[in-house]
Amino acid sequence: MAVPAFAELLSRHMRRIRASAGGVAAEIGISREAVNNWRSGASLPSRRHRDRVLGCCNYLRLTEAESNALLCSAGFEPEFPVEPAVALPLRSATPPTVLHLLDRLQQLRPYPVCLLLTQAHWGQPPEREAILAEATARYGHDRVLHLQPPFRAGEGDADYFARLAEQCGLEGVSSDAGFEAALARRLQQPGSLFCLVSRFEQGAAGPRDVLAGILRSLSEMYSGKLHLLICGGAALADLKYQGGDLSLLNIAASQQWPELVVDDLQRTTPDVPDYLLSRALHLSGGHPLLAQAAVTLLTTPSPEAVLDDEAVITTLSTHPRLWESLLPLLRDAHARAAIGSWLDRARLAPARPYLVDPLLRQLYWDNLLAVRVHADGAWLEWRCDAVRRCARHVIDSLAELPA
Repeated sequence: MAVPAFAELLSRHMRRIRASAGGVAAEIGISREAVNNWRSGASLPSRRHRDRVLGCCNYLRLTEAESNALLCSAGFEPEFPVEPAVALPLRSATPPTVLHLLDRLQQLRPYPVCLLLTQAHWGQPPEREAILAEATARYGHDRVLHLQPPFRAGEGDADYFARLAEQCGLEGVSSDAGFEAALARRLQQPGSLFCLVSRFEQGAAGPRDVLAGILRSLSEMYSGKLHLLICGGAALADLKYQGGDLSLLNIAASQQWPELVVDDLQRTTPDVPDYLLSRALHLSGGHPLLAQAAVTLLTTPSPEAVLDDEAVITTLSTHPRLWESLLPLLRDAHARAAIGSWLDRARLAPARPYLVDPLLRQLYWDNLLAVRVHADGAWLEWRCDAVRRCARHVIDSLAELPA
């Protein structure tokens, strides 16, 4: 099916929330004329403006699927992993990671609240459909909720809780108090209530803090009945360790989504031999997007000889998403000097529950670093040689610019 034109999609999404060209322009930092040109089809975003289009997705409160479609219609790669929206009829089909995650959540005492943290280029959460399907099997269809906080609330944040209530099938809710009361009524019914919160950290801080307070209050009032799985990345980790006012996070256990393994690749590419999947995993360092790219490189027929490791690494080092992560960071002279000095180091620093160094923290959450366990403990290392090589290319490119 052909991807609808960028102008058509943008206009449709702007009409849905009655967004003006001036409002979009002010939010993403371009002129009103440029937005009008996009809407009319007179022009497309330039290649360097992918972040502006993503900012537009956030402002227009698009879902992940809608954001991907808008980005692709403008010629950019999707932002969010695409997962098949199919039910899992057999428990045996559920990924072991999902089973372990929900087992742990149900065992947490006194508050079954867990933060699921993921680095960039994973879903938030990964395996969302599998999580919801398994939760439905355990809790019952009418005892599973999925909250997806809007990127941006409406005027005065009035529609924030109305939108959340709509996602849960809670009718007649127009305020935070109404949302809390409606959720409390669901908790008063027999059985536990499972609630998946995707991308908890996104959106305005004010309504998010209120949501955190509501969930904390209900967790204490209905001890053990509200099973919360809250998903996010760097910002959620910051809220956990730096946002003392978000008391909900202080009672939550934390869990990191595990590293990619061959079994994960088998589920998405079942016809590829295991030895090629293992090779792709090794060359990509377990980076989700690079692993997919490596599988494609290793399995695409070519009139030339089979690619050797060096050729695959060279190609992976040019992956657009690596450049998008590294280029803004390396424009800063201090960051460029520090990262340049780290490129030849096997280990960068000991792994900690929270990385205090802001540069290491950004590299980690951008999925450029990985935690690797050795006999003397867990250490931060470059995820793979392709990442290291890309960083060198970016640094060299910046050095060639005129002073």
